[in-house]
Amino acid sequence: MFKISDFSKLSRIPMKTLRYYDQIGLLKPAKIDESSGYRYYAAEQLLTINRIVIFKELGFTLTQIAQLLQDDISSEQIRGMLTLKESEVQRQLELELSKLSRLKERMQLVEREGTMDKEQEVVLKRVESMRMVAYAARGTTQDIPSLFDVCERLLGGQARSVLTGPRMVLWDVSDESPDQFDFEAGYAIRSELLLAPESLAVHALPAELMATMLFRSDSVYAETACLQLAEWIEQQGYRVRGDQPGREIYVPLPDADGVNLIEIQIPIEEEEAL
Repeated sequence: MFKISDFSKLSRIPMKTLRYYDQIGLLKPAKIDESSGYRYYAAEQLLTINRIVIFKELGFTLTQIAQLLQDDISSEQIRGMLTLKESEVQRQLELELSKLSRLKERMQLVEREGTMDKEQEVVLKRVESMRMVAYAARGTTQDIPSLFDVCERLLGGQARSVLTGPRMVLWDVSDESPDQFDFEAGYAIRSELLLAPESLAVHALPAELMATMLFRSDSVYAETACLQLAEWIEQQGYRVRGDQPGREIYVPLPDADGVNLIEIQIPIEEEEAL
């Protein structure tokens, strides 16, 4: 038996906390001296303390922990819980690292404000008419890769025979959600060969005069491309065509896993045409 002061040292749990655990019935002393009132703990109760600490780190409340201790959870089950917690912490770490990366990118953008590199050069061009099959959804730019996956899955075995060009996204502002866009993600197609399921739409995209910009998806310019395009359109005396969606073309880079070469295309017309 160990006095509460000794048990506190061995378990690294403050005596005040041990008294509180006794009070709420979470960890009762193995023995209480009737004459002195001293609390005594047994060595095997260190295992219970260890489990309490583990459950707290997993995010359980003391009430929940008391129930878990009564249910006599096995070591294998605890290992499973710890594995889940490890995955959760890893996801949180990756999220925070992503935030840090974006913070650094924004710091670079502030430092480069007012400048335009060659990679950011705006190109005016006319794109030809085409047909496109697409999957429609509302979301953020982070959702785009998964939309391509859905479109391919719905096309099934037809994909190889009907797809003729790179991946494309049509996007427009959402009237219902200010934080999201209305996307249509898909591919240019040989329309005569396609039997599109109901969940996919086939569009005839007209020839358009486009203000375009090319950049890598992992570049800091991904954050400023639309701003640079807007400034160029205004300076050159054009206006954005509100009746046509913006387009993005995605070309995977073979030597860069998960990185795409992206071309933003904004449909425009001359001021005099309005």
